[in-house]
Amino acid sequence: MISLVVPAYNEEETIKRLFAEIDEMARGCRLDVEVIFIDDGSSDGTWQHIEELAASDRRVRGIRFRRNFGKADALDAGFREAAGDVVVTLDADLQDDPAEIPRLIEKLDEGFDVVVGWKRKRHDPWHKVLPSRVFNWMVSLASGVKLHDHNCGLKCYRAEVVREIKVYGEMHRFITLLAHARGFRLVEIEVRHRPRRFGKSKYGARRFIKGLLDLLTVSFLVRFSERPLHFLGIFGLLAFAGGFAGLAYLAGLWVAGVRPIGTRPVLFYSIASLLLGAQMLAVGILAELVASRRAGVLGGAQTRYSIARRTTGIKNEEFRMRSETR
Repeated sequence: MISLVVPAYNEEETIKRLFAEIDEMARGCRLDVEVIFIDDGSSDGTWQHIEELAASDRRVRGIRFRRNFGKADALDAGFREAAGDVVVTLDADLQDDPAEIPRLIEKLDEGFDVVVGWKRKRHDPWHKVLPSRVFNWMVSLASGVKLHDHNCGLKCYRAEVVREIKVYGEMHRFITLLAHARGFRLVEIEVRHRPRRFGKSKYGARRFIKGLLDLLTVSFLVRFSERPLHFLGIFGLLAFAGGFAGLAYLAGLWVAGVRPIGTRPVLFYSIASLLLGAQMLAVGILAELVASRRAGVLGGAQTRYSIARRTTGIKNEEFRMRSETR
């Protein structure tokens, strides 16, 4: 079973066209698929089209958010709903080609856990392509995970990957890093990218700045989420060392008969450095306590988004039993 997770926001012109292409691909390759559309609070007729598809084809299911929560939450809702052995994500704007899906699955069968699409030739304006390439270069440099396109919407996962990884906020850009940190094997293949025919891009220049901030967040989470004292403790010890060195210098002056030392700025800086070091170590220890208490609990955390409606859909018995087992 292949689960296709498709986030959509104001894509009423593309939903049915996209499903027609998915249907053609699935029939041609004889793939057993389910398609999960997540309407991320659209203000147009996107949900109506999803309901119509779900009513006419048992392979289609839909989830509708009460408002726009963002792509990461839409993917998380789709991942929770997916019951296939393989999960494929693609955007609803028709720029991702469903005909590429069999190639992704074939690559997955070579022993990889995540297959990431690489849009070598992008049909987007330069002001969207250039920041994206700079951002991907920075992510690869900072993380050591060398991929050309971390944020490509077309990806293929083994089911255990999406069950272990939780995405929120804007973390959908860094699923590759989160999967790599968990020890899953990643590979990248070139995929076709198509010009946008309907609507307009939902991403503006602000996403570059937000992406950089999220990169700092995910770098911290990947390296120090389970050992925050290792991060805070480094700065605490450095501050302690600076304060101790300053006081030792003043003590040497006092022994040498150089007085007064109480009015020297070094004294105030040294005391402030010692206090800062103590605070950093204390916060680090408290963070360790929090991390130890939450271990194994994050998977059951409440979701941030709110679902307004679902399509019922029709599942076969094997599909139902697999969902209940999960």
